[in-house]
Amino acid sequence: MKSLLLIGGLLGFGIGFAFSWVKENAWPSILWHACLSAYLTGLLFRWWGRAWLKSLNAAMIERRTQFTAARFAPVSKTTK
Repeated sequence: MKSLLLIGGLLGFGIGFAFSWVKENAWPSILWHACLSAYLTGLLFRWWGRAWLKSLNAAMIERRTQFTAARFAPVSKTTK
């Protein structure tokens, strides 16, 4: 989870820095925009990571439930 936060922060800092630099802002403004976008992107990546892990856990539990239900299902015996 912390790795997603770190990746989001670095990505956000780079995007904020690049967009502000392209607009030819002053250096303090570039740094401010880069820091703000790093913070917001880090939060977004953390939220998305938690939602993704919750979904993966739900899918794993569902698959395990289906497996155990199929494994212990009663078998009917038919005679020919």
